[in-house]
Amino acid sequence: MAVQGWILVGVLVLINALSWSEVATADHVTSSFNRSSFPAGFVFGTASSAYQYEGAAKEGGKGPSIWDTFTHEHPEKIANGSNGDVAVDFYHRYKEDVKLMKFIGMDAFRLSISWSRVLPRGKLSGGVNQVGIAFYNNLINELLANGIQPYVTIFHWDLPQALEDEYGGFLSPSCCVSKHFIVLTLQRDDFRDFANLCFKEFGDRVKHWITLNEPWSYSYGGYDIGVFAPGRCSPWVSSGCLGGNSGTEPYLVSHHLLLSHAAAVKVYKDKYQAYQKGKIGITLVCFWMVPLSSSTADKKAAQRAIDFMYGWFIDPITSGDYPESMHKLVGKRLPKFTPEQAELLKGSFDFIGLNYYIANYASNVPSANSVNISYTNDPQAVQTTVRNGKTIGKPVSGIENFHKT
Repeated sequence: MAVQGWILVGVLVLINALSWSEVATADHVTSSFNRSSFPAGFVFGTASSAYQYEGAAKEGGKGPSIWDTFTHEHPEKIANGSNGDVAVDFYHRYKEDVKLMKFIGMDAFRLSISWSRVLPRGKLSGGVNQVGIAFYNNLINELLANGIQPYVTIFHWDLPQALEDEYGGFLSPSCCVSKHFIVLTLQRDDFRDFANLCFKEFGDRVKHWITLNEPWSYSYGGYDIGVFAPGRCSPWVSSGCLGGNSGTEPYLVSHHLLLSHAAAVKVYKDKYQAYQKGKIGITLVCFWMVPLSSSTADKKAAQRAIDFMYGWFIDPITSGDYPESMHKLVGKRLPKFTPEQAELLKGSFDFIGLNYYIANYASNVPSANSVNISYTNDPQAVQTTVRNGKTIGKPVSGIENFHKT
């Protein structure tokens, strides 16, 4: 895959580094970890996503998202049974929060647009919610008035429930297949239309667009292990899943997410970028993988694990195809891009955002059987944080699987 030697055009690192200085001192790492530790022009910011913090789930004309449905119908799947109905009430208190961002010296705020707040039924034909448009206009203006640049994510996992009900969301090409790819009668490109609406309404002030946040997390969490909305997986993975196939659905969803990304980028570059002067990219996620042993098998397993997490998305947008290891191990279950799709995917970014959380050890595990097929098992690599009785780093208090390295 294209990981080795690949230089990221840009990396969105949205952190509050100043808040870490006390921790760094306490650990005797350094006593001077502050803004001066970073190069000039480094952007410090905060980030969130609409469902996690906005609240006002049933206010202002907003329609339900799959996360509204998931948390209400299956509270047992949420650690504390909570939901996003109120959250931190950002919808009503955003001015206070923007003032706090300014007070602590943030340069940027990464927000996401709630698809069902601006398009309650998920598509243009269902009507645009002008109250939702006004909310984001007011938020963007408030940020700029306080010297904070908006970085806007178009999709952060909160698919409108209406589209999930109508055609299965990103399981269906209806969300993303358009005349730019192949001709399908009566198929819509609802994501492209949503993105176009965002560019049209907010692009005069937003100069950094992110099409998708962590598509891996959406596909893996929602369709392989069923812990994220819409909660799908194979019955053998979890009896509590709401239908699904862990051996096929994660790949279909990711395929359609990638096509949606390419469609949105094409719209922006064709219609808006020349005069709005912004940049557009995607935010991916990757754990670093350390071979559990010095064996060749474990070294290859570590590379496969990266291929299946990072290469799954970075390779199509740089080379137009999935990593060879995925073709070999997933076989016919891995969807294929047409030549036209591959060309649209290649180079479909001005920058790459990378969310990095943890490092794991990876070891080789040959396929045990052909019955329990899943995305998790396909890489034939097991990840762990322990080797020879020792964790990969000092555990971070209160955060499972996070270690200081």
